[in-house]
Amino acid sequence: MGSDDAALVEQTVRSVLRDVLGISEARAAGFAADTPLFGAVPELDSMAVAGLLTEIEDRLGIIIDDDEVDGEMLETFGNLVTFARDKALG
Repeated sequence: MGSDDAALVEQTVRSVLRDVLGISEARAAGFAADTPLFGAVPELDSMAVAGLLTEIEDRLGIIIDDDEVDGEMLETFGNLVTFARDKALG
């Protein structure tokens, strides 16, 4: 896996968060690996999770099975990026 590919996945996840949650570009750009997501970002409620995952699937060309979705994956920005990167490039 190249660093360019990993960076593209991270950029895509930031873009999806921005678009689906309606947050500013600056706010999304400020997310670090340890930035808490689910339960900490008010816009990311249980209803938004489905849209978020669907958009990640579409943009990265991956399929996310329901049994892969858990609280740990959505706990932090880094966890979500790692999950998406592993699915897209794994």
